[in-house]
Formats: sequence, structure tokens, C-alpha cells
Amino acid sequence: MSKYMHLTVTVVPYYPRDLEETYPKMARYLKSLDSDLVERNPSLYGIAGQLDKLLYKFDGTPVREVLLRHRENLQDLHKSIEENIADWNLAQADRLLYKIEDAFDKIESELD
Repeated sequence: MSKYMHLTVTVVPYYPRDLEETYPKMARYLKSLDSDLVERNPSLYGIAGQLDKLLYKFDGTPVREVLLRHRENLQDLHKSIEENIADWNLAQADRLLYKIEDAFDKIESELD
């Protein structure tokens, strides 16, 4: 590593428009308890990384039950992506990002 510089890899959102349009049901629930989160337009990877915090905020709500069913998978995927990024295995990290998208597609379909 350079003494004064280092490389970073960042996962950024790339929605056709924004999170709210791409996942309207999930965004509606997120907005109800944390409107700033939706306004920041986070990546799904970022949301998965703070899943326990969201589960705590959504305690006693129907959305918590939906998120809870996907918790282990999302946390495992998030951890694997982190590890692959750290190892500069970016092709594998990218493949795992698709799996996070699939999980959030399922979450969206399960929300009322």
C-alpha cells in the first residue's frame, strides 16, 4: 500500500431513478420510520449492512416480519461481498450483489 494513497472500492446505488421508484413498498415503510434513509437513496448493499438496526426500528410492524425472514441470507451475502471486495475479487462481489437484488425483489413482493 502506498504511504499517502490507497485504493477503495465503493458500492453505489444504480437505480433507474431512485430507491423509492424501484422498491416502492419497501421505501414507503422505510420512509415512515426513517425518511432520511430513503432520501439518501442507499444501495441495497448498504441497507443489508444495517439490517439489524432496521429490524430494531421496525419492531412490532409487519415489515419487520418480512425482513426477519430474509435476515440471515442478507447478512451472509453482505459479509461475503465485504470479504470479496477486501480480497479484490470484484467479479464475485458483483455476482453476489445480484443475489442481494434478488432477495430485495422477494422482500418487495412479500410486502403489502
